[in-house]
Amino acid sequence: MADAPTRYPVSVTIPVAWGEMDAFQHVNNAVYARWLETARMVYFERVGLIERVREEGVGPILARTVIDYRKQVSYPDTVRVEATTSRIGSSSFTMSFRVWSEAQKAEVATGEQVIVNYDYRAGRTAPIDEALRQAIARVEAAGG
Repeated sequence: MADAPTRYPVSVTIPVAWGEMDAFQHVNNAVYARWLETARMVYFERVGLIERVREEGVGPILARTVIDYRKQVSYPDTVRVEATTSRIGSSSFTMSFRVWSEAQKAEVATGEQVIVNYDYRAGRTAPIDEALRQAIARVEAAGG
């Protein structure tokens, strides 16, 4: 992954559920992907991507996910998942994530996802237009 961002404009607080732990008594690795998904969807809502999919049939599709696990998380805890856009290309953008444990007062994971702008009606990638670039820039500048 690239250098970690220093600023994350979207932050979501998620309580850890007892049922998210596995036989090793820590949160299962797949749960981290759901946590990132939750933050990603909040980010998409803030930049208007959910509405654009409904109206235009063009929107995000996940192409790649990487998660680096730093520390184990167990119940009870609350995590804060933070998201930012770290790169914008011609038809895709990269999001970076940080997962923070409130109980441990520490970063417990980082992640990176590549999101492709996709025309669901035509079945192919679509360019990232100026409106989406500006919406991302507004969220990034406003800090959420």
